[in-house]
Amino acid sequence: SSDLLTVTARGLSSVLIRRAKPPFEDGLALPGGFVLIDEDLRDAAVRELREETNIEVRAEELIEIGAFGRPGRDPRMRVVSIAYAAIIPDLTKPRAGTDARLAQLLTLHPEQPAHEYLNLAFDHDLILDAAVERLKRLIEETPEAVRFCPPEFTMSELRTVYETVWGMQLDAVNFR
Repeated sequence: SSDLLTVTARGLSSVLIRRAKPPFEDGLALPGGFVLIDEDLRDAAVRELREETNIEVRAEELIEIGAFGRPGRDPRMRVVSIAYAAIIPDLTKPRAGTDARLAQLLTLHPEQPAHEYLNLAFDHDLILDAAVERLKRLIEETPEAVRFCPPEFTMSELRTVYETVWGMQLDAVNFR
């Protein structure tokens, strides 16, 4: 599975697809699919993202989120997923392709678990929650948040990025 996260004027957002095939036909899901026999895991995530959303990312932009393999997560067979996320400031509008009926940018609520407001296929709510938590840690531990600001920005603009990702208001004085 691949998850694209971005900060927009509407808030923290992720690219989701509407599945065109069973299982979970017409259900919302993260882009993803099976790895080809001669394919690297990251290359598979890049390919599936391109095929299902027409969005191009480079393999080195992907951040590994984790492995998900609870029995029964896919009704077809035993499936283990390695989930990746990409943090993209200037995300192009997704367009559905291959086995996706629709690809869309959906605003998230980072302060609450995805299963409380989204009905995602498979266990993609758990993957999405893990990706959001990874982004929260990333902007706390690195200067990644400035990528979502203009070349010259105010502390208020930077604070807005943190507030958007963390889903909470921050005190302006303490933020400095």
